[in-house]
Order: sequence, then C-alpha cells, then structure tokens
Amino acid sequence: MDKLLPEQLVKSIYQELLPRLQIESVNPRNPIQVSYLPQPWQLLGKGNYAAVVYHPDYPECVVKIYAPGRLGFEEEVEVYRRLGSHPAFSECLYAKDNFLILKRLYGTTLYDCMHLGLPIPQQVIRDIDKALDYARSRGLHPHDVHGRNVMMHQGRGLVVDISDFLHPEACSKWNHLKKAYYWLYRPVLRPLRLRVPYSALNMLRKSYRLATSFKISCCQLVLRLTRFKYLKL
Repeated sequence: MDKLLPEQLVKSIYQELLPRLQIESVNPRNPIQVSYLPQPWQLLGKGNYAAVVYHPDYPECVVKIYAPGRLGFEEEVEVYRRLGSHPAFSECLYAKDNFLILKRLYGTTLYDCMHLGLPIPQQVIRDIDKALDYARSRGLHPHDVHGRNVMMHQGRGLVVDISDFLHPEACSKWNHLKKAYYWLYRPVLRPLRLRVPYSALNMLRKSYRLATSFKISCCQLVLRLTRFKYLKL
C-alpha cells in the first residue's frame, strides 16, 4: 500500500470528499444511490455496495468508497493483497476508513461494447481467462465476473471488480458469458455490427438473474424432498 500515491490526493479525500459525500445503499441487489458528490470529484461508476470516483487532478487513481452499513471493505483489501501486480487487474495503493485508492484501469466494459457495436476480439476473452486462472493460483475464487465487471482496452482484456473473489461458492456467470460470446456474438452479432439497446441488455440481465434464482430454488427443493424421503425411510 501507499506506493506512488500523491499525498495531496489523500488530503483531498479526507478534507473535501468524505465530509460532504452522500451515498446510500437501499437494496444490496441494486446500485447504490449517490445523492451528492462535491466538485471537482467525478463519478466513474456505481456498484451494489460502493461508488467509484476520481479527481481530475489525479486521473491515474480512482477512489472506491463503500456505502455506510455495507460490508466487503476488508475482504477487498485482502484480495488486492493476494493479487499483487498483474496487467489485467488494478492495484490497491491505499486502504483505510472504508475506502480504497486504486490504480485506474481504462477501457470499455463488454456490456458497453455490445451497446456501442464495438468488435470484441477473442484475445479479450483469452486475457480474462488467464487473469482468472492467475487469481485462482493466488488462492482466490473468481466470483461475479460478468459483462459489467470486465473491460476491453486496445484489444486486451481487463478485470475490473474483484471484490467477491474470496467467496468460495461456485459462480457460472463468466462461463455463461463465454458461451454466449462463442455461440451468439461471434457467428451472429459481430458480423452484423449490431448495436444492442441498453433496454434489451438490461432485460437479458434481469432474465438471467431470474433464471438463475429459479434454478437454485429448484435444486434446493429437490434436496429437501430427497432428505424428507430419506427420513421417512
């Protein structure tokens, strides 16, 4: 931590950003709400637990601030500690008081690439696969890797959000996304250079979430019925 970190940036966070910033997580399944962000800070992105902002004077760094009452800060710090330095991941430069200062990654999420009609080369998918394998080699469990959490920059793949990489349970989102890439995107969407509206992308995202929840519920029901039958015997 604290490597190559502008001291004035830290002062600005404590003196200008944190005292005036207003963020709230109403529903852990939806992005947080940012009610007020002091100037000249700019909002870069919102997750379900945290907001990512940056200061124009320090464009190579971003600040990820967890909403009050939301857990995950300590876990994310540990993930970055294990990852160390890797070209497909960001690096943690500072972590304290429920916020992290991270090296900024530039690029376009695969979600936005679909909307803009930008071609996604196979190298991007290969880079992300290698990055996730590297994370596993560091004792981590890639989790919640989807189109909004991975990016493309100059034809190479990047992984943006690693906050859930300590979760040991299996997650199939990235494997499902790869199947959609090879079965639907490359043979159909890429040759046509189609721009997918955000409304359609959001509908697909919600449908996938509902289907996943339904599948989990069915599996749990089968397990309960099996246990009940076993107890009766």
